[in-house]
Order: sequence, then C-alpha cells, then structure tokens
Amino acid sequence: MTSEALTEYIHNVLITIHENIRETSDRKGWADEEELTHIESRLLTYNEVLQTFKIIAREMDLPERELGL
Repeated sequence: MTSEALTEYIHNVLITIHENIRETSDRKGWADEEELTHIESRLLTYNEVLQTFKIIAREMDLPERELGL
C-alpha cells in the first residue's frame, strides 16, 4: 500500500465519522425521548474515536491537519 493510498483511506474514514456525527446531531433535534439515549451514546462513541485518532497522531508526530483531524 502506498502512503497516498493510506492517507486517502484515513481521510475517507474521518470524513465518514464527521458525516455520521453531523447526521446524528441533526437527528437529535427531532428525536423522541426513547431515541435520545441511543443518539447521545453514538455521538460519544464517534467523538471518542476521533479523539483516539488525534492522540495517536500526536504521539506519532503526524500532521493532524493533513490527516483531516
């Protein structure tokens, strides 16, 4: 795998996570009470995954901005 392919893969994963956060946040605005706990859990999970990417990028001295973080 080339470094360009790996970077593209990481970008696609992060774009998908960001889109899921946005869509889930939007759903939160019109969700009923039963769905709110599920939505909040999903948002926490997505944000935790993003934080993991950021922490590892910092530990590895990788350019966060270039990676889409």
